[in-house]
Amino acid sequence: MRSDNLKSYLHLHFIVFIWGFTAVLGALISIGATELVWYRMLIASAVLFLYIKYKGISLKANRKTQLGLTVAGIIIALHWLTFFEAVKISNVSITLAMMSTGAFFTSILEPIFYKRKVIWYEIVFGLLVICGLYLIFEVETRYTEGIIIALISALLSAVFTLINGKFAQKHNPIVISFYELFTGTLFITLFLAVTARFDAAFFQLKQLDWVYLIVLATVCTAYAFFASVKVMKHLTPYTIMLTTNMEPVYGIILAFLILGDAEQMNTGFYLGAILILCTVILNGILKHMRKRKAIRVLNGIKTIE
Repeated sequence: MRSDNLKSYLHLHFIVFIWGFTAVLGALISIGATELVWYRMLIASAVLFLYIKYKGISLKANRKTQLGLTVAGIIIALHWLTFFEAVKISNVSITLAMMSTGAFFTSILEPIFYKRKVIWYEIVFGLLVICGLYLIFEVETRYTEGIIIALISALLSAVFTLINGKFAQKHNPIVISFYELFTGTLFITLFLAVTARFDAAFFQLKQLDWVYLIVLATVCTAYAFFASVKVMKHLTPYTIMLTTNMEPVYGIILAFLILGDAEQMNTGFYLGAILILCTVILNGILKHMRKRKAIRVLNGIKTIE
């Protein structure tokens, strides 16, 4: 059992490493963010559909669920559109540093979604995140537009996570993922059709772009999803949370190694990014401690009864 946990832990780090590589691929692919996301979602949903058919998994869902998954699909499409747009107009480091604020947005929105009280330290951590953002804004004014778009992407990611959390409790994760990717593809297809973007040039991609897109859609999207679901069966949510927070760290290191000087930032940026990351991790640790304390109290009450 301990061996399974260790393998799952190492596997999760590999998956997070892949997620960190996603932004680098976005920078390497020469086409625009909209086209990139359309190809990514189309290929990934096709791969998932083939897998579902191969495994004989039912795609049946009631209308209410289909509607909810459609909304989630549109939100994840918008998240990826803003994410890759931020990469294109700023760089990988800026985008991933801003994505670290996703946990902060989640802590703000979670009381609204799940109707719970705001915890006092979440307000303190929120202020620390704002300080981190201020440090980055101060030294990287050339990337202001990219920072704002990346923050919108982080907010959309938080909303998507909260919506998905409710569906994941009742439905097959593979089916959920397929519906969201497919409806997201339809949403972008409609946008491209309305704006008359489907022309001959749209489908004339460089050979290297095709290679990067296939890696992005299959390895970084379809595979990473399946693998993350599998390893989560052997790991605690606390371990998963701490490990996934390494995504911007892996991504920024990979970007510096692959993209070179374009990713070199001022000292203030790294100080702000570290402050945000440490705040997010500390928030997770305190939440874990609070949850364990609540469980101990509950078990104590049961013992007395």
